[in-house]
Amino acid sequence: MSARFEELDWRPTALGAISLRRRREPSSGVDVYEVKLDDDFLMSSLFTAGEVALARLGLSDADGPELDVVVGGLGLGYTAETALSHARVRSLLVVEALGEVIEWHREGLVPLGPLLSSDPRCRLVQGDFFSMTEDSEGFDPHAPGRRFDAVLLDIDHSPHHVLRPRHARLYEAAGLRTLSDRLRPGGVFALWSNDPPSEPFLSVLAEVFPVVEAHDVRFDAPLRGGTAANTVYVARTARL
Repeated sequence: MSARFEELDWRPTALGAISLRRRREPSSGVDVYEVKLDDDFLMSSLFTAGEVALARLGLSDADGPELDVVVGGLGLGYTAETALSHARVRSLLVVEALGEVIEWHREGLVPLGPLLSSDPRCRLVQGDFFSMTEDSEGFDPHAPGRRFDAVLLDIDHSPHHVLRPRHARLYEAAGLRTLSDRLRPGGVFALWSNDPPSEPFLSVLAEVFPVVEAHDVRFDAPLRGGTAANTVYVARTARL
């Protein structure tokens, strides 16, 4: 049995102090993994429905018998794991700004690390997703200008609540147009948000993408009782 609480790693980074903690949930006896950036809780293995839904909803709308996919934000790996379980996924590129988070996976400090690190379809790339979106070379350092069938993004809290001010450019029409250039015809951009669906953001998406939807993802919230909700936006480029 694991310790009741253990800090597995703590490091200062350019974004702030990041820590990985494992604690045992008393009500279930399950080990819970949590990531904090300074005093902000970024993610918890107790609540993964939104991350799973991001991959499931995004990839269900993507065209093509074989899919090349980008995930923006590695975290604990639940979006990437769900993408790899999709039968049509041929390759997965996971872009993560913090090398420390990639190390957690490669060293097996998080439960999904061995699975992601050993799958030959999956490549973990350290980089700034937002800068790579704007750079003409794109997301894949081995193939400049490469285009993809789906881009799944889970980094900011929402389009209106970003971790860094410069991230906000992506959620404007110009930024979304640049991102759409990284997609093949019929390709999908899907975005996780912790806020309810935003009509203003849907309107901005609709300026760029011909098909846009907002999905309300509901899940149990056992610690406070009842249910909680996330939003997954799905936008698709025009088909040929």
